Amino acid sequence: MRIVVHGQEAFGKAVLERLLERNENVVAVCCAPDKAGRPEDPLKVFAKEKGLPLHQPKSWKTPEALQLMQSFNADVCMMAYVLPVLDAPRFGTFQYHPSLLPAHRGPSSINWPIARGRTRGGLSIFWPNEGLDEGPILIQKSVEIGPDETLGDVYFNKHFPLGVDAMIESLELVRAGCVLKHTQNLADGSYEGWFKKEVAEIDWSRPAADVYNLIRAANPAPGAWGTIKGAKVDIFDSAKVAGAGAPGAVLAINDQGMTVAAQGGAILAKRVRGADGKKVAAAEWAKAAGVSTGDTFDKPGDKPAPKA
Repeated sequence: MRIVVHGQEAFGKAVLERLLERNENVVAVCCAPDKAGRPEDPLKVFAKEKGLPLHQPKSWKTPEALQLMQSFNADVCMMAYVLPVLDAPRFGTFQYHPSLLPAHRGPSSINWPIARGRTRGGLSIFWPNEGLDEGPILIQKSVEIGPDETLGDVYFNKHFPLGVDAMIESLELVRAGCVLKHTQNLADGSYEGWFKKEVAEIDWSRPAADVYNLIRAANPAPGAWGTIKGAKVDIFDSAKVAGAGAPGAVLAINDQGMTVAAQGGAILAKRVRGADGKKVAAAEWAKAAGVSTGDTFDKPGDKPAPKA
């Protein structure tokens, strides 16, 4: 089959690597244009290393872009998302999305289930259309979300490797003529926007389990955060522990970390990031920021949300 890979970053590179390992006929690689001041896309770098035809149109919504995609005479495209080039290959284009569609459509589909305490998630390989993550589904895979797993744990240890496997499995299905297209019932699903920095502000009056889930969902990005004594701090590695006190009160600071009270329990913040952008032990940060036992975090909204 003649295959076009239209992707980005580490996931796109991993899919391309797997295809080349299988001696698949990749006739073109497409990725976004370079951005000033930012490193080259890993997919682009790898494609160049392998001597593959590389294309970076500024827009895929132009007649010229459609002509380019048609010129590849492709059987299938993997990971494109912009009409009208989706339908240019003979079998069309399939894409990866890290949720069990139609649930959690949108750009932050791993963060939200963790923040809401879900115990299972998954991924979908689907056929994009003009809607956002609304196209018919080819295959789906389910994953467990452990009670202490972070966004980074779930993505890098589960979604990433399983997603690459699912892309290859999907290619095999299409090659065999099993072009499955299960229509999504959007009424049974949900759409959420970006899990932005303002969403990740900690409300210490919430149950400790909710606070813990928020911290897990924002680790490593965008980082759950709060302010105390004029200092803003992002909390990353943490644990849910026993403790009682006024919401946001610092109950203890020791070698284990900084314990902060929430409703019905407490959070042990182990690794944090202060204004200097460095991730350090919570006790180290507290000492530098002049935060002591008995101090209390501000309520949400008392300070403007920092940039992610």
